[in-house]
Amino acid sequence: MSSSDKPEFVERDVKDKVDDKEDNSGFIDKVKGFIHDIGEKIEETIGFGKPTADVAEIHLPCINLEKAEIVVDVLIKNPNPVPIPLVDIDYLIESDGRKLLSGLIPDAGTIHAHGEETVKIPVTLIYDDIKSTYDDIKPGSIIPYRLKVDLIVDVPVFGRLTLPLEKTGEIPIPYKPDIDMEKIHFERFSWEETIAVLHLKLENMNDFDLGLNALDYEVWLSEVSIGSAELEKSAKIGKNGISYIEIPISFRPKDFGSALWDMIRGKGTGYSMKGHINVDTPFGAMKLPISKEGGTTRLKKNREDGGDDDDDDDED
Repeated sequence: MSSSDKPEFVERDVKDKVDDKEDNSGFIDKVKGFIHDIGEKIEETIGFGKPTADVAEIHLPCINLEKAEIVVDVLIKNPNPVPIPLVDIDYLIESDGRKLLSGLIPDAGTIHAHGEETVKIPVTLIYDDIKSTYDDIKPGSIIPYRLKVDLIVDVPVFGRLTLPLEKTGEIPIPYKPDIDMEKIHFERFSWEETIAVLHLKLENMNDFDLGLNALDYEVWLSEVSIGSAELEKSAKIGKNGISYIEIPISFRPKDFGSALWDMIRGKGTGYSMKGHINVDTPFGAMKLPISKEGGTTRLKKNREDGGDDDDDDDED
C-alpha cells in the first residue's frame, strides 16, 4: 500500500465516528420527542394546565394619620384535577421607582382542584417610615404606587411556576385638619345654664376632598370644660379648602369666674378644643383628629330685639 493510501484510511475512520455521533444525537432527540409526546398525552388525558391569577380588588380598610392598612384580593384559578399548593407570595410596593414596602408570605395555602380561591394579602404602610426615608413625601399629599406580586405555585407535570401580577394606583398621606373657634354666639344666657353656638372654621390641609359626616369634641374655656358631645354634621371641605360649621353647646357661666367677665368686656379668653371628625374621602372613610391649643375667642350676643349683631368687631 502506498503512502498516498493512508489518508484515505484515516478519513474513513473519522467519518464513521461522525456518523456514530449523528446517530446518537438523533436517538436522543427521538427520546426527548417521545417523552414530550408522552407528557402532552398525560396532560391531555388527565387535564393538567397552568393556573391563572389576577388582582381582583384592593381595599383600604383603615387609613389614619399613622398608617394605611391595605388588603389585596388575588383571584387564583386552578384548572387541575388535584389541589395545588401556594408555596410563597412575594410582594413589593413602590412609588416612582422607590421601595415603600416589601415582604414574603410563606406557605400561603392551597388552591382546590378545578376551583378558584381569593387569596388576601394584607400589608401595612407606616407613614413615619416613609417620611423618614423620603423627605419629599409630605403629609396631606397623594402619591402614586405600583404593586408587584409574585405567586409561586407547585403544579404536577409543570413543577414550580411563578405567576407575576402588577397593579398601580394612588394612596394618600393624610394630614389633620386645622380648626379655629372664631366666636361663641349666645342664644340664651343664664348663670345656671347658657345655650350658645360655637362658630368653627375647619381648614382641609389635604390634596383631596373631605366629606364631613360627624364629629365628637370637648371644649375648654379658661381651662374649664364647658362640654362635650357627638354630633352628626354634614359639610364638604374641598381639597386645601375651608368650611364653616356651627355647633350648639350649653354650659354654666358661674363656673368660669373672672374669665367670663373678660369675654363679656371683649378681652377674649383662652380656649382649647379636642376631638375627631368622621369624613368620607376618595380613598374610603377616615377618622381624623382635630385639636386647638392656646386659641383665643370672644363672646357674641344677640340684640334684645332678637336680631344678630353682624358686625364682628362691634362687641358689647
